Amino acid sequence: MGLFSDLFTWWHGDTLGTRLYTWRKGERVGEDGLGNVYYRERNGTRRWVIYKDLSEASQIPPGWHAWIHFITDEPPSDEDYKPRPWEEAHRPNLTGTYEAYRPPGSVMRPRVHEQPLDYEPWSPDSA
Repeated sequence: MGLFSDLFTWWHGDTLGTRLYTWRKGERVGEDGLGNVYYRERNGTRRWVIYKDLSEASQIPPGWHAWIHFITDEPPSDEDYKPRPWEEAHRPNLTGTYEAYRPPGSVMRPRVHEQPLDYEPWSPDSA
Protein backbone atom coordinates (compact mmCIF):
# COMPACT_ATOMS: atom_id res chain seq x y z
CA MET A 1 0.00 0.00 0.00
CA GLY A 2 0.98 3.61 -0.16
CA LEU A 3 2.68 5.78 2.42
CA PHE A 4 -0.61 7.37 3.51
CA SER A 5 -2.24 4.03 4.27
CA ASP A 6 0.92 2.81 6.02
CA LEU A 7 0.80 5.82 8.33
CA PHE A 8 -2.89 5.90 9.19
CA THR A 9 -4.82 2.72 8.37
CA TRP A 10 -4.45 0.08 11.03
CA TRP A 11 -7.28 -2.13 9.77
CA HIS A 12 -5.23 -3.48 6.85
CA GLY A 13 -2.39 -4.92 8.94
CA ASP A 14 0.20 -2.78 10.65
CA THR A 15 0.98 0.92 10.53
CA LEU A 16 4.42 2.42 10.10
CA GLY A 17 4.62 3.05 13.86
CA THR A 18 3.82 -0.59 14.63
CA ARG A 19 6.44 -1.71 12.14
CA LEU A 20 9.09 0.49 13.76
CA TYR A 21 8.15 -0.63 17.28
CA THR A 22 8.23 -4.27 16.20
CA TRP A 23 11.64 -3.80 14.58
CA ARG A 24 13.07 -2.04 17.67
CA LYS A 25 11.59 -4.06 20.53
CA GLY A 26 9.82 -7.07 19.06
CA GLU A 27 10.80 -10.70 18.93
CA ARG A 28 8.96 -12.94 16.48
CA VAL A 29 7.32 -15.85 18.28
CA GLY A 30 5.38 -17.62 15.56
CA GLU A 31 2.72 -17.63 12.89
CA ASP A 32 -0.72 -19.22 12.76
CA GLY A 33 -2.43 -21.01 9.89
CA LEU A 34 -4.10 -17.82 8.69
CA GLY A 35 -0.78 -16.01 8.21
CA ASN A 36 -1.00 -13.77 11.30
CA VAL A 37 2.42 -13.18 12.91
CA TYR A 38 2.84 -13.01 16.70
CA TYR A 39 5.46 -11.00 18.57
CA ARG A 40 6.52 -10.31 22.13
CA GLU A 41 8.66 -7.62 23.63
CA ARG A 42 12.19 -8.84 24.29
CA ASN A 43 11.69 -8.42 28.04
CA GLY A 44 8.38 -10.31 27.84
CA THR A 45 6.03 -7.59 29.09
CA ARG A 46 3.95 -7.11 25.91
CA ARG A 47 2.56 -9.41 23.23
CA TRP A 48 0.91 -8.46 19.96
CA VAL A 49 -0.22 -9.76 16.59
CA ILE A 50 0.22 -8.36 13.12
CA TYR A 51 -2.71 -9.57 11.02
CA LYS A 52 -2.12 -10.81 7.51
CA ASP A 53 -5.19 -9.09 6.07
CA LEU A 54 -7.99 -7.33 7.88
CA SER A 55 -7.42 -6.58 11.57
CA GLU A 56 -10.18 -8.69 13.09
CA ALA A 57 -9.78 -10.23 16.54
CA SER A 58 -11.85 -13.30 15.67
CA GLN A 59 -9.06 -14.33 13.27
CA ILE A 60 -6.88 -15.34 16.23
CA PRO A 61 -7.14 -19.11 16.86
CA PRO A 62 -7.84 -20.24 20.46
CA GLY A 63 -4.27 -21.31 21.28
CA TRP A 64 -2.82 -17.99 20.18
CA HIS A 65 -5.64 -16.13 21.94
CA ALA A 66 -4.64 -17.79 25.22
CA TRP A 67 -0.99 -16.89 24.65
CA ILE A 68 -1.57 -13.26 23.64
CA HIS A 69 -3.75 -12.67 26.75
CA PHE A 70 -1.14 -14.23 29.10
CA ILE A 71 -3.37 -17.22 29.91
CA THR A 72 -0.52 -19.53 28.88
CA ASP A 73 3.19 -18.82 28.86
CA GLU A 74 4.07 -21.28 26.10
CA PRO A 75 3.16 -20.12 22.56
CA PRO A 76 1.33 -22.69 20.41
CA SER A 77 4.28 -22.77 17.99
CA ASP A 78 6.45 -24.32 20.75
CA GLU A 79 3.88 -26.84 21.99
CA ASP A 80 3.51 -30.36 20.70
CA TYR A 81 -0.23 -29.89 20.30
CA LYS A 82 -2.37 -32.42 18.53
CA PRO A 83 -6.05 -31.55 18.05
CA ARG A 84 -8.60 -33.84 19.62
CA PRO A 85 -10.82 -35.86 17.26
CA TRP A 86 -13.89 -33.80 18.14
CA GLU A 87 -12.24 -30.42 17.53
CA GLU A 88 -12.98 -28.50 14.37
CA ALA A 89 -10.58 -26.13 12.66
CA HIS A 90 -10.82 -22.49 13.75
CA ARG A 91 -12.91 -20.22 11.54
CA PRO A 92 -13.04 -16.46 12.00
CA ASN A 93 -16.32 -14.58 12.44
CA LEU A 94 -17.88 -14.39 8.98
CA THR A 95 -20.64 -11.89 9.80
CA GLY A 96 -20.87 -9.25 7.10
CA THR A 97 -19.19 -11.40 4.48
CA TYR A 98 -20.60 -13.50 1.67
CA GLU A 99 -19.83 -16.64 3.68
CA ALA A 100 -21.98 -15.57 6.64
CA TYR A 101 -24.66 -18.00 7.81
CA ARG A 102 -28.09 -17.20 6.48
CA PRO A 103 -30.90 -19.42 7.72
CA PRO A 104 -33.57 -20.82 5.40
CA GLY A 105 -36.16 -18.16 4.66
CA SER A 106 -33.73 -15.26 5.07
CA VAL A 107 -34.09 -12.57 2.42
CA MET A 108 -30.30 -12.51 2.23
CA ARG A 109 -30.03 -16.20 1.39
CA PRO A 110 -29.33 -16.77 -2.29
CA ARG A 111 -31.92 -18.84 -4.08
CA VAL A 112 -29.89 -21.36 -6.03
CA HIS A 113 -32.87 -23.29 -7.30
CA GLU A 114 -36.50 -23.23 -6.38
CA GLN A 115 -37.75 -26.56 -5.11
CA PRO A 116 -41.27 -27.53 -6.13
CA LEU A 117 -43.83 -27.33 -3.36
CA ASP A 118 -44.98 -30.67 -1.99
CA TYR A 119 -48.35 -29.20 -1.00
CA GLU A 120 -51.07 -27.04 -2.48
CA PRO A 121 -51.05 -23.60 -0.84
CA TRP A 122 -54.44 -22.33 0.29
CA SER A 123 -55.91 -19.39 -1.51
CA PRO A 124 -59.25 -17.69 -0.74
CA ASP A 125 -60.38 -17.98 -4.38
CA SER A 126 -60.16 -21.77 -4.37
CA ALA A 127 -62.73 -22.22 -1.59
